[in-house]
This record gives sequence, structure tokens and C-alpha cells, in this order.
Amino acid sequence: MSVSIIADITTNALCPTKSTCSQAIYINGLQQMVVGICKMVAIPVLGQLADEYGRKPLLLLIVSTAIFPSAILAIDESKGFVYAYYVLRMISHIMSQGSIFCISAAYAADILDGRSRAAAFGWMHGILSLSHVLGNFLARLLPGTYIFEACLVIFQVSVALLIIAPMYMIIFLTETVKLTPNLNQHLRWSSKAYKLVQDRYSSMRYALHVVTSSSTLKCICLVSFFYDMGMSGISSVLMYYLKSAFDFNKNQFSEILMMVGVGSIITQMLVFPLVNPLVGERVVLRIALLASITYALLYGLAWASWVCALLWCFISDDLYTRAPRPSTNAIVSKASSASDQGKTQGLVAGAEAIGSFLAPLVMSPLTSWFLSSNAPFNCKGFSLICAAFALAMAFYFAWILPEAPSTQEENGESVEAPLLA
Repeated sequence: MSVSIIADITTNALCPTKSTCSQAIYINGLQQMVVGICKMVAIPVLGQLADEYGRKPLLLLIVSTAIFPSAILAIDESKGFVYAYYVLRMISHIMSQGSIFCISAAYAADILDGRSRAAAFGWMHGILSLSHVLGNFLARLLPGTYIFEACLVIFQVSVALLIIAPMYMIIFLTETVKLTPNLNQHLRWSSKAYKLVQDRYSSMRYALHVVTSSSTLKCICLVSFFYDMGMSGISSVLMYYLKSAFDFNKNQFSEILMMVGVGSIITQMLVFPLVNPLVGERVVLRIALLASITYALLYGLAWASWVCALLWCFISDDLYTRAPRPSTNAIVSKASSASDQGKTQGLVAGAEAIGSFLAPLVMSPLTSWFLSSNAPFNCKGFSLICAAFALAMAFYFAWILPEAPSTQEENGESVEAPLLA
């Protein structure tokens, strides 16, 4: 509900009389950069903890952190509260961005066989997109002149919905990981702290060994890195670029997001489950990445608002922007053993985090420069064209991606047990 109005709220709070706001672009880029740095460590560690302490407690923790940023803007939308919102959202994204789906994917892998996982991941992404469509539809119903007065109501409803999520999990979600007895209960706190650090180091070393010893997992990490670098760069500046270059407002942003969401529901819940058994995850991944390159180039070269409208109608399907996600999850799941699902999904998400950290370092100043009057040449979307090169690198590694070998699920226990012992 709130995504489509954040650009308007931030610009109105930081640059009240301007349609172009460099501060808003930079604060968004700074947030994404800090989140990217911290996610490099946070996501793999959260994946390990989910394998060792269970999926449910970790999901409850990371979902609960998303409540607080919306609660701030449910109180006020002044400049100070907007800054506080970005600080809290930074913390929330460090914990939840990427880790929610990687742990959810591990949860799904616990209860499904390898043949069913790809379709399940597609349905998970499709249901997520359905919620995006409903939220943006509600935002679109509000008149443009009323949006700032209605902001408090929007975020109050958002907080209520965010509270429902952990309550639902507490009541209905069942744990799938069999927990081992805690043998360190009688140790002193200093010994417990040392043992915790030692276990985390051993588990991280083991996870890195699993990934580096598999050519499939190494290659998919590179695909994820370059893909997230390109798409994170685009997502961090796209709304500000459209607002500055074509004077888009909240209603048009909502329409973009709704069109993307509708496309995602179709592709993830219908097209992906039907096409994937015929051609496999690798072919679907390549098609999606090739289309993502087209998506970035056409937005970057758009010369009028009607070109963007044409993109919404014909190429805004999430086949171009999110279809790599379920394909990637399915490939990682197939190449991992049952006891390593959280670790490998977390490390791949960590590679994505590195890409999302690097993207704003280039995209924020580049976008601000080419939107200003000091641009070296007239191409306001030049930064989006640059992002297309990162997507092209992801396509190259997807092209040479080897077939995932059979996992160790049928071969008994994971080799991690003696390593951690």
C-alpha cells in the first residue's frame, strides 16, 4: 500500500517546492548501500540459524522487524519522521530483505520433493505479487490531492496488516526442523559467546565449502550477483527518474506497480509452472534475464511518457523482472542437500546483497548527474542503460550454467555433522 507514495512523501518532506530531489535519491541510495553491506553477513547467518534452530522462530523475528518503519509514518510524515523511517527501514531490510524468501524457500524444500519445488516457488512469488497488486490498487483509489492527508491512514492500516503476519505464523505455522538438544546450557556466558562465534565460523566455512565445491552453485551465485546489481540499481532510482523526467505522480506509480504485479501473477502462478517442466529452470532463467535487459534498455531510452505507458502494457510482466527468482531458488534447492537448504539459499542471497550494495554507489550519483542541467549529454535514463550491462553479465553466466547434479538427500546425513563436532 505504501510503496507508490514513498517517492512523493520523501520529495515533499525533503524538497517541498521541487519535483527533482537529489536528497531523496541519495538517501535512498545510502539506505540501499548500508543494507547491502550488512546483508552480506546477515542473510547467510540467518540461513544457518534457520537450519539449526528452526524456520519458524527466524521467520517470526525477521517479519516482525517490518512493523516499525510503517509505525513511524503512521504517526507523522514530517522531515524528522521521514529520516527516522529510513533508519528503521534500513534495519528492517537488513533483517528481512531477501532472508524472508530464502528461509521460506528452505521451509518449502523441507516438505516438498524436488519435482514440486519449482512450481511451489513460482506460486509463492505469484501470491506475493497478488498482495502487491491489492496494495497498489488501494493506493490508486485515493485521489491525488488527498494522498498526504490520507498517508497516516495508509500506514496505520499497513501496521495492522504487518502485525497479522507474525500472529498467523504463531498460530498456524508448524516447525519442520528437528532441533537437537542444547549441550551448552551449563557453560558460563563467556564460554557460550565463544562457542557461538566458533559455531558460526564453522557453519559459514562449511556453507562456503558446499557452494565452492559445486560448479552449479558457484555459477548461480554470479548470476544472482549481477542480476541483483542491475535490478537493485534500477529499482533504487526508477521512481525518482520517472518523477523528474516525466513528472509522474502517485497514481501513475501505482499503475506501474499494478501492471507489474498482474504480470507477475500470470507468469509465476500459471506460465512458470507450465513452461518449467517442458524446458527446465535454466532455459526459463535465460529467457527472463534476456527480457530484463530489454526492460532496462527501453526504460533508459524512453523519450516520452507514452513510451513508458507502452512498456507497462507490453513488457512490464514480471517475467522480465522477477521470473529469475523462482528459477534461481529451484536450481539452488536441487543442487543442495536437505540439511543445507537454508545455508545455500542464504549464501546465494548474500551474493545478491553484495550486488545491491554496489548498485547505488554507481546508480545514485549517475542518475542525479544525468537528471541535472550539468549532464554531459541529453540522456536522462543513462544510468538505467548502464544497469542493463550488469544484467547482460548475469545472462552470460546463466548461459554457461551447468546442469544441477542430484542432491545428497538420498545419501544419508550431511557431512556438516562431523565438521561442526
